[in-house]
Amino acid sequence: MSPFDLPPDLRSRLRRLSLAPRSAAALVSDGMHASRNRGGSMEFAQYRGYERGDDLRRIDWKLYSRSDRFFVRDAERESPVAIWIVLDASASMGQTDLASPNWSRFDAAKRLMAAIMDIALRQGDRFGTIVVQADSPLVVPPSQDRRHQDRLRLALGPLRPGGIPAWQHQLATLGGHIAQGDVAIIVTDGFDDGCITAAEQLSAAGRDVSLIQVLTADERDFPFDGSHRFRDPELETEIAADGRHLRAAYLTRFAQARADLRARLEGRGIRFAEHFTDQDPDGPIQALSLATGRP
Repeated sequence: MSPFDLPPDLRSRLRRLSLAPRSAAALVSDGMHASRNRGGSMEFAQYRGYERGDDLRRIDWKLYSRSDRFFVRDAERESPVAIWIVLDASASMGQTDLASPNWSRFDAAKRLMAAIMDIALRQGDRFGTIVVQADSPLVVPPSQDRRHQDRLRLALGPLRPGGIPAWQHQLATLGGHIAQGDVAIIVTDGFDDGCITAAEQLSAAGRDVSLIQVLTADERDFPFDGSHRFRDPELETEIAADGRHLRAAYLTRFAQARADLRARLEGRGIRFAEHFTDQDPDGPIQALSLATGRP
């Protein structure tokens, strides 16, 4: 299954989540933010197939009588707010787990991205992406129409993580595309200090920044016994060590590093959430929603 294919049970849970800017000025009375929100009283935009949870009052019963299928009427209103997903494509994002050698950190990041796009589309938001790579970044400008999911899927499908991005060099690209009032969600393993510094600088420049740290299950559990070679895919260095002997000290340092990163980012006004590769992506999205004050 492609990382962009979301299982039905996950889609159902995502329908209960939302993403919004922190700024109270960007919120409207119905609880959604001022974006291309859809609603029954606004200008008609298009028909789409009924989805579980849609308001039954929006079903077009005349169309049902002709087609024997349920359709709802979508309407929309414009606003400059967009959700930007900034995706880290460095070599370390290719890390996999012993139990899931065909599912990488980058795959988990793509699924997380698909979940965010699903929420943005339902909210009526524009959404786009910036993939930070070792060479020039890939920028897909935001749009709101349903075909945009397919465009992003085609653009990102063949990408593979590799190299070490120059985050500071690409900061101008990030700041030039992500406008004040937009929501920027950086999806990264958080191991490159240049990435963290770029997030801090974007936040200091008035951008609404969140960061989701994607970690492997092996990093969380350290299930290594006996002799292993541990390799850094970016620095291309290796050490040989006994996993059982390292476990306790490693887990202590790992927990402290995660706590330090959370404190550093939240101290700069950046929302933070963790995501592990063996878990579904609705957890960190809910954590960001709660950090915004949304249920």
